[in-house]
Amino acid sequence: MRRPWTLACAVVGIVAAAQGITAGARAAEPPAAPPKIAPSSAAAPRKPLPPGTAEKLKSGEPERIAAALEDARLAGKGASSLAAEIAGLLDRGLNGALAESALNALAEIESPASTPSVAAYLQHRDAKVRTAAAKALARTKGPAAVAALRHALSDSEAPVRSAAATGLGVLRAREAVGDLALALDHRVVEAAAPIGQLCNADECADFLARLGRLPLDLMESGLEPMLFRPAAEVNEDTKANVIGRVRELKTNEAHKFLLGIQKRWPATGSPRLKTLIDQAVKATTRASGS
Repeated sequence: MRRPWTLACAVVGIVAAAQGITAGARAAEPPAAPPKIAPSSAAAPRKPLPPGTAEKLKSGEPERIAAALEDARLAGKGASSLAAEIAGLLDRGLNGALAESALNALAEIESPASTPSVAAYLQHRDAKVRTAAAKALARTKGPAAVAALRHALSDSEAPVRSAAATGLGVLRAREAVGDLALALDHRVVEAAAPIGQLCNADECADFLARLGRLPLDLMESGLEPMLFRPAAEVNEDTKANVIGRVRELKTNEAHKFLLGIQKRWPATGSPRLKTLIDQAVKATTRASGS
């Protein structure tokens, strides 16, 4: 494996630049009916950190280190005191299996200070390790994580690109919408949902313009959140355009998508949009064979 300080050189410019960015706090109005968004982590019972875990990490013995990393992963934030030691192991260099275990442990610990060490492994030769690094960055968070994941959207392997796109959505990286749009053009399906969750008016229009050129099944995970976002984020005319463009497809897939929106449309939602949805479902019924 390449030396970790060599790995870090490839992303040091990204990380260093991003560390100077301060994240602005945004008040987010909850959507009328939340779209299906994958959580950043699955809720799982945590186990207490066993005594002697730190000593195992420092032992230099691969088997003991592997056991300690698994204990840290299971403990999650309860192993926060070990985050620096685990990051140090990554910095000094771990083989593929141990590197993946260390990245998974840091993902569960969720320590922002470990982000630079994790980001370096986006340059690892093993795609499984790079994928684990991308997934971990969505949990360790921070501007440097966003910058590294934007870079990973152009990785040579599809699982890494997919994990990067998903991570940018989890991190609500508004600044990455343009990069996600380019990734979507290269068939990174996971890029659609964060675009729909984060796009501004112009970006949403640009996304919608791809419908027809890109198939609905590639775009629907982004179109859905656009329809359910608050009016202050996506105006009614834009949402009407989404409904109209999907209706124009006149396909079975379009009917199924619109029917799903109709079923989930909130009672407090826009009456105008409700009417348009009902009309679109009716207009595409023939395509469904109903």
